[in-house]
Amino acid sequence: MHAEFLAALGAIVGSAQVRTGAEVQAMDPGWHPDNLAAGVVVLPASTAEVAAVVRLCGQHRVPIVPQGGRTGLVGGAISQPGELIVSLARMQAIELLDPVSRIAVVQGGATLEALQEAAALERLEPGIDIPARGSATIAGMVSTNAGGIMAFRNGVMRHRVLGLEAVLADGSVYSDLTQVVKNSAGYDLKHLLIGAEGSLGIVTRVVLKLDPVPDATATALLGLPSVAATLQAIRWALDVGAGHLRAAEALWQGYIRLTAEGLQWREPGMELDQPIYVLLSLGGAEEAVLQEAFEGLFEKVLAHHPDATGIVASSARQERELWRLREDTDLLYRAHPGAPSYDVSVPLARLDGYVEQVQRGLAAIDPSLAPYLFGHLADGNVHIVLNRPGPLPPALSTQIEAVLYGPLRALGGSFSAEHGVGSKRIGAMFDTLDPVKLATMAHIKRLLDPDNLLNPGKVLPAA
Repeated sequence: MHAEFLAALGAIVGSAQVRTGAEVQAMDPGWHPDNLAAGVVVLPASTAEVAAVVRLCGQHRVPIVPQGGRTGLVGGAISQPGELIVSLARMQAIELLDPVSRIAVVQGGATLEALQEAAALERLEPGIDIPARGSATIAGMVSTNAGGIMAFRNGVMRHRVLGLEAVLADGSVYSDLTQVVKNSAGYDLKHLLIGAEGSLGIVTRVVLKLDPVPDATATALLGLPSVAATLQAIRWALDVGAGHLRAAEALWQGYIRLTAEGLQWREPGMELDQPIYVLLSLGGAEEAVLQEAFEGLFEKVLAHHPDATGIVASSARQERELWRLREDTDLLYRAHPGAPSYDVSVPLARLDGYVEQVQRGLAAIDPSLAPYLFGHLADGNVHIVLNRPGPLPPALSTQIEAVLYGPLRALGGSFSAEHGVGSKRIGAMFDTLDPVKLATMAHIKRLLDPDNLLNPGKVLPAA
C-alpha cells in the first residue's frame, strides 16, 4: 500500500490507529495464521469512520477484510497483501441496556462476554452463548449467524437481532436500529447482512433482544447407550415441570475421554465407557428443586436404560468443571494440530442414522479415522473433528467431504450449522446448495458490491 493511501487512512482514524509492519506482527492472528497476512490494519472508532474508510478504499480499489475476534474456523477473516483489514476493536461500547424493553444496543466490536456481564447486572442475558464468548464480537456473531449452546431454545443470532447498522460497499450507512420485535414495515433487509460474513457490508451497531436470567441453574451429565437414548432423555428434560432446559450438549465417548484426560477430570461412578454423554442444564427458581428434577429424570432414564450412568453437579465449582469437559476444545487441537473440523446440522429424527453412516463411510476410507463427535444435540448440530493433524491431502479431503456432506441435502440438513462458509467451505456450498439460491446470492453480491471489495473470496468465489 502506497504512502498516500496510508496517510489518508491516518487522516480519518488518526495515524496511531493504522498499524503496519511490526505492529501487525505483534497482534494475535487468532485461529488462522493468514488472518493478518494483509499486513495493514485500520481501527476506526465509529460508524462514520468506518464509512469514510470504505469510501477511501473504493476510490483506490483496495479490498477490505472486516475482522472481529478472529475466532472463526472457516477462513472467513483471512487476508492477503494488497487488502486492508478493518478491525472494530475500538468499537466496544454498550450504548444502551434497557431492562424494561429488554434490549441492548451495542457497537460491533463488543464481545459477547462483555454484553453478558452488563446484562447480568439487570438479571438479563443475550439468549445466546458460545465457548468463544470472551473473544467473539457481536458483529462477528451477526455476520456468521452464530448459534451455540442455547439455539434450540432461543434461536440463532438471526432470531436475536432486532435491528442493525452497517456500512455498505459504497460507503453509505444502512441504519435500521429497530428496538421492537414486531416490525412489518417492508423488506427486512437486515437478514441479508446476518450470515453474510462481511461480504455485503460491515456491521457496526446491533440491537439485540434480551431474556431474563433464571434465579437458579443445575447441571447434570448422563452417560447413555445410543444417540436415540440421548434424544429421548433430552425430550424428557424438555418436559420437566420444575424449570426449563437451557442446554443439551452431546459428547461422544472419544471426545469426553480426551477432554477428561486433558483436564485430569475424574468422578466416582463415571467410568466414561458409555458410547455417548449428554450435558444438560436446567434453569428455574430454586437450585434444590432443579436438582430434584434431574434426579427424577435420571430415575426415568434408568428405568429404560439400566446401565446408564449420571451425575448431578452439587456445587458451582462442579458445574464449571462439567462444562469444561464440553467447552475446552483447544485440547483437541493440541492433540492433533490443525485437525480438520466440520460443522453439520441434521434433523433430529435422522441424526442417529446419519452418524452411523458417517462413521462407516470414514472407516471405509481409512480404518484409523475415528472422528471426535460433540455438539448441540437438541438442535441437531454435530461438530466432527478428525483424529489427525491437518491440512489433509486434497484427494483425501474430497473423499471425506463426500461422506460428510453427501447425505445432507436429501436429509434436509446443512453442511454449515453455525461456523459459516468463509473461504474454506465454498466448494461444499456449491456441491450441496440449490443452484437457484447460489445464482441469487451471486446477483445480490454484484448488486451491493459490484467491485467485489468487501471480503472477496469469502462465501462466494473471488472471481
